[in-house]
Amino acid sequence: MKFLCQTALLTLACATHSAALAEDLQPKQYGDFERYVLALSWQTGFCQSMHERNRNEPAECKTQQEQDDKRAFLTVHGLWPGLPKSVASRGVDEKRWMRYGCSTRPVPNMAKARGSQKCQAPAPELSADIASKLAGVMPGAGGQSCLERYEFAKHGACFGFNPNAYFGTMVRLNNEFKQSAFGTFLAENYGKDVTRKAFNKALEKSWGSEAVKAVKLTCNGNPAYLTEMQISLDAGKINSPINEGSFAPQRNSGNCAKQFRLDAVGY
Repeated sequence: MKFLCQTALLTLACATHSAALAEDLQPKQYGDFERYVLALSWQTGFCQSMHERNRNEPAECKTQQEQDDKRAFLTVHGLWPGLPKSVASRGVDEKRWMRYGCSTRPVPNMAKARGSQKCQAPAPELSADIASKLAGVMPGAGGQSCLERYEFAKHGACFGFNPNAYFGTMVRLNNEFKQSAFGTFLAENYGKDVTRKAFNKALEKSWGSEAVKAVKLTCNGNPAYLTEMQISLDAGKINSPINEGSFAPQRNSGNCAKQFRLDAVGY
């Protein structure tokens, strides 16, 4: 998708490491957590939601264009490590962890990343290769939105992740979802209403019944349309290609009811 991201504004390392996508994601500290949540947006629905709720509509929504390959609208929001046991032992619960991430008190107690001031967060040092690939799947990266700064400051910095491995993992996972039977289902139903049953069947066809239990869906509007899916993944298997054993069940399946729309470009 030709998102108009000014990737030159991303902080680039001097050398381009084309193999960075293959680099394992490893926390240097607070690594005692069990799962990651991969947050993928249905970008047209996200933009529709911002427009309807009179939010500050980001530049990538104002300039989004129709695409031949509808899988391009499945984009990356973030990759969120779960609550580490060493942090929970200091009295932190899941709710506080999800709200504050790396700024959680008493630990890790880093500077707070504010969603309204994303561009004030430090820029992660990315290779030119990873910055380019990220801009293709995370519309809010770089430019006026600085989503990658916010995501790394809130969910990555306190773990000591290599930024190239962190964002490279997001790019890889997003591509694996797009290239699956599930990705084909999304493309074939672009602009259409789908049932939750059919949506779940596409997930099961790709990775089995455990994948269905691992996905939380967020819908907005009336009639409802999909804005985001949050997929719970086993932390110990994050560096392997997605398979039936990659998923970790979660209790909350989201607020999308029996039927919702995979929204198309335009309001």
